[in-house]
Amino acid sequence: MRTDDLQLRHDVEAELDWDARLDSRQIGVAVKDGVVALSGHVSSYAERRAAEEAAQSVAGVCAVANDIVVELPSAFCRTDAELAEAAVKSLQMHVAVPEHAIKVLVRNGWITLDGELPLWYQKTAAESALASLPGVKGISNNLSIVGRASASEVQNKIEQAFRRRALLEARDIRVRADEGTITLEGEVHSWPERQAAENAAWQAPGVSQVIDNLHVRPRSL
Repeated sequence: MRTDDLQLRHDVEAELDWDARLDSRQIGVAVKDGVVALSGHVSSYAERRAAEEAAQSVAGVCAVANDIVVELPSAFCRTDAELAEAAVKSLQMHVAVPEHAIKVLVRNGWITLDGELPLWYQKTAAESALASLPGVKGISNNLSIVGRASASEVQNKIEQAFRRRALLEARDIRVRADEGTITLEGEVHSWPERQAAENAAWQAPGVSQVIDNLHVRPRSL
C-alpha cells in the first residue's frame, strides 16, 4: 500500500470513529489509489449510510465502495409486510413527497422505490424519509425524474453552487446535455467538490439523469 493510501486509511478510520451517528468498531477500511472500500457490519441502514457519508467527506478520497452489511438486532426485525406499511405511512407524512407517486416494494428487509417525480430533491427526500425506519436493511431508489434541461442551465447552477461554497474550480467542469441527461466531465480537487457539482446538476429543472465522469485530483501540497 502506498504511503498516501496508508494516511488516507488512517484519516477515514479517524472520521468513522469521530462520527457520533455510527459505531465504527465493526467497520473495516481498505484504500487503494484513493478508492476507499468499507466492509464489516452495522446494526441499521442509517449507520451504513452515515459511514459512507463520513468516508466521502475525507479529503483525498476519490471514490467509496460500501460493502457494509446491515445486521439488525432482533428487537428491530420486521416482516416485509410490516416494513412496507411503515414505509408507505412515512412517505405519506413527508411534505416533500407527492402522495401516490411512489410505489414501494419490500423483499427481505430491502426497500425498492419506483415511480416518476418532477424534481430531484423529492427523490432524495423519499429515501431520507425511509432511511431511519426500524427494520430497513437497504434501499434501492429507482425513482426517475421527468423533464428536460439545457447545458447552460446546469453550468449556471454549478457555478452558483460553487461560489456559495467558496469552491472556485467550476471552470474545470464541462457539461453536456442530451434531453434530460447531463454528463459532467473534467476535474475537481475533492470528493465534496464532486458531490457539489453533481448535486448542482440535479437541481437544474428537468434533469432526469446525471452521469458523473468527474475525476478527483487532490491539490498538490
